[in-house]
Amino acid sequence: MSTSDGDTWERLGALVRDLMDRKQVPGVAVGVLHGGEVSVAGFGVTSIEQPLPVTDDTLFQIGSITKTFTGMAIMRLVESGKIDLDATVRTYLPEFRVADKDASARATVRHLLAHTGGWAGDFFHGTGAGDDALARYVVDMAELPQLAPLDTIWSYNNAGFSVAGRIIEVVTGSSYETALRELVLGPLGLERTFFDAGEVLTHRFVVGHDVGEAGPEVARPWPLDRSAYPAGGITCDVGDLLRYARFHLGDGEGEGGTRLLTAGSLAAMRSPQVTVWGKATWGLAWGLQEIAGSSAGKSEHDNGGVRQVQHSGGTNGQVSLLALVPDRDFAIAILTNADRGGQVTQEVRRWALQEYLGLEVPEPRAVESAQEALVQYVGRYEGYFDDVELGLLGGRLVGQVTYKRSFPNEASPLPPAPPPASVALCEEDRLLVLDGPAKDTLGDVIRKPDGSIGWLRFGGRLHVRKG
Repeated sequence: MSTSDGDTWERLGALVRDLMDRKQVPGVAVGVLHGGEVSVAGFGVTSIEQPLPVTDDTLFQIGSITKTFTGMAIMRLVESGKIDLDATVRTYLPEFRVADKDASARATVRHLLAHTGGWAGDFFHGTGAGDDALARYVVDMAELPQLAPLDTIWSYNNAGFSVAGRIIEVVTGSSYETALRELVLGPLGLERTFFDAGEVLTHRFVVGHDVGEAGPEVARPWPLDRSAYPAGGITCDVGDLLRYARFHLGDGEGEGGTRLLTAGSLAAMRSPQVTVWGKATWGLAWGLQEIAGSSAGKSEHDNGGVRQVQHSGGTNGQVSLLALVPDRDFAIAILTNADRGGQVTQEVRRWALQEYLGLEVPEPRAVESAQEALVQYVGRYEGYFDDVELGLLGGRLVGQVTYKRSFPNEASPLPPAPPPASVALCEEDRLLVLDGPAKDTLGDVIRKPDGSIGWLRFGGRLHVRKG
């Protein structure tokens, strides 16, 4: 372990240990990059069945943080003239189609990176381990339903990044993994970043855990399908993730001063493409949020707000988060091996931004609401992966999620329905889950032009109101 901001780092470690104990998370790795100095440490164990200490070089699945690597590869190909962000997907993949003809014809590469395609995104579909995995996946997307018109509503879309990965293959003539190693991993010196489980198992790595009433249990299966690699396939240690973060805090130069991207392309990746909610927007593969300095931590750098650039990741029982504050030369990476790890990553991020930088990330708070204000949200909301039912019980909202599909692919057992959870308004048309496995998850109520409720965006995914 290396250290910087010594006292703050020690207190951060104490917070992590406390959260692990309270949330029953077996293992965590944390890294902070601040002012050019790096601190990394591991906590807990890799598995409750075969426990080894988590060290700072233990490998974790980082899930959807991988999307930012895919986005960086796309931007390198944009700069070399091989990809145009505003060209249609069919420019590169003539076979591309979803159920909606308009979206099939007009969807662009930019729509993929900004999650504005509008079709069902949680298409966890295995197509084998061969080099044709992504090509077959794209063909099999043909029946994916359109949940909202193209380019109208932000909705998190895993399938769109598998399409982006296939575009990378077509324009480079290489497999996605080979292209990513040549375009991103190699130039950044990321030697402990892997896709294939066969590479991972020669190193110390964690397994995921599901936390139930009896405590954590090992989550199986461990690997992701090759068709999901561009959306979430990377396994790495916290040190490599911070080396990647260092690049995105810079001006586009990689290891040894080699320029990989122009400063303009880096800025474009973290420039708003679509509004998600309030001050939360989405760039090209990165989530963005404007946050303000606290009264105690204001400095001449605040200028009324500082942009946080982040992405989270979730696989089968592993949850991760990478957050950057480019204006402050700061990054924090938090990797966990439990499905409740999101409650650790968010609290650690919030604490670190306050203690290191004096930045306050707004924490959603439930507000008291009369039954008359809540009854409008009662109804059934249909998604592709799951459905959400909202009802009233004793004058309060209660939500029930029912799963219709499996993760990491359709061969996996259908997840059991979680117990009903209490739900409250935290601002107008925004809901907050108060308890249960989805605690602190936000639900955005999205209205049609006529003012009626059209969708519930729960956990970033669109659900169409049906009654």
